[in-house]
Amino acid sequence: MIQPPGSSGVAFSESDDGDLRGDAKARQRASAALGIPGLWASLDQIHGNDVVRVTRPGSAGAGDAVWTSEPGLPLAVFTADCFGVVLRSSQSVGVAHAGWRGVEGSVVGALRYEMESSGLPPDEAYVGPGIGPCCFEVGPEVSRRFPNFRRVTSWGSESVDLPGAIASELEGLAVWTAGDCTHHDPGYFSHRRDDDARRLAAIGWVP
Repeated sequence: MIQPPGSSGVAFSESDDGDLRGDAKARQRASAALGIPGLWASLDQIHGNDVVRVTRPGSAGAGDAVWTSEPGLPLAVFTADCFGVVLRSSQSVGVAHAGWRGVEGSVVGALRYEMESSGLPPDEAYVGPGIGPCCFEVGPEVSRRFPNFRRVTSWGSESVDLPGAIASELEGLAVWTAGDCTHHDPGYFSHRRDDDARRLAAIGWVP
């Protein structure tokens, strides 16, 4: 489990933690290790930019970002090459699922806007592991959607810098980034690499 140094209320799972989306026992173990309740709030992720505010655990319906001001309520999104992004303040926390479609639709910016509009703006951001520009091979139909973040993979094909695009929506916040690529760094589930149905978790809560 990755817990950014000096911060409470944020965690990103690794493959050794198990599939925290599909394995209830693995989720209970992770919850106990983090000292949080075993019931989390989550979403039916749709690769969009819909934001949902929650006050209780369980499924909050369709969306790709969820936030709360309820102390002790864990929120989670699940990824396997997409990025989990946690925005937080002392009184609020939000978690976004950011694949390329979500990044194109500014899902992180939409989450930030909803929190700010409710008078509970985040002041910190945490970007978990996800596929890096080194390995995110795409066609021109995708790369042209990100004109400022077009890159090449380590083998020379077209790529997009998704972490860079996410960071562009976090101006003014204190930002921590895991920096690991789920495709080539060990210890992570990767859908692209292994066609893996298991998922990593990005978890946030107000302590």
